[in-house]
Amino acid sequence: MSTLPVVSGRDVINALGKIGYVLDRQRGSHVILRQQDPAHRRLTVPDHKEISKGTLRAIIRQAGLTVEEFKNLL
Repeated sequence: MSTLPVVSGRDVINALGKIGYVLDRQRGSHVILRQQDPAHRRLTVPDHKEISKGTLRAIIRQAGLTVEEFKNLL
């Protein structure tokens, strides 16, 4: 298992933006991203200074990425 980087919510949002996720809406500190291409997945990313490892791993999995692919997007 690959080690996860320590990233902020904004870092995650910017990385996912590179693969076609755009801002759908925001409620409080949670940003909802929507995939532009078909499948139109939605992901919720907490806009915190540091994302916990379990939350980050879940976001990566829901985006259909591996940890290594996500690291390359950063």
